[in-house]
Amino acid sequence: MVNFMLTITAKLVNLTNLQPQGGIDDPNFSYYFKMKCNHCGEISKKATCVNLDEIILFPTRRSFTNLVQTCKLCERVGSVKLIPGYGRPLSIECGQYEIYKPLMVFDCKGLEPVDFIFGNGWRADSTDGTKFYWIDLTRGEYSDYDKDGQFPIKVLNLRAKFDVVNIDILGRIRFVVECEG
Repeated sequence: MVNFMLTITAKLVNLTNLQPQGGIDDPNFSYYFKMKCNHCGEISKKATCVNLDEIILFPTRRSFTNLVQTCKLCERVGSVKLIPGYGRPLSIECGQYEIYKPLMVFDCKGLEPVDFIFGNGWRADSTDGTKFYWIDLTRGEYSDYDKDGQFPIKVLNLRAKFDVVNIDILGRIRFVVECEG
């Protein structure tokens, strides 16, 4: 079992608090990414979708998970379980300094998430306080106009990465640092 934390950053222009539509732990928000098999290294050709709302009983382990997937090449079965409670909205300050903010933790068995795909279903607040809903980030950017504040808003230079993390018995996250050399 390996835990991967999805972290994101973006340049936010006159926007703050970028997060999934229903909040950080939105049960209906769909996470799209490709999966890499830990056994043979095969990367799925199509993106996989997983969300908190889909709960599957994993028959051989007698536990619940959010995704069960079989590798097309070696036919090994892997699973992914989402662990809510660790995400934070992306603020305008973090975007300015290219600081990655955590979005979700994935408990993976036999699989590794790669290539997160930004989709639709995001929300953010303008610096004037106007709420923007159903932001579509599928093109890698977003722009609109805040009529109340009378200024343009933008999401640019979207980036995401998966970091290996450990969660201790108290629920604290510890990043795993891999040293080369």
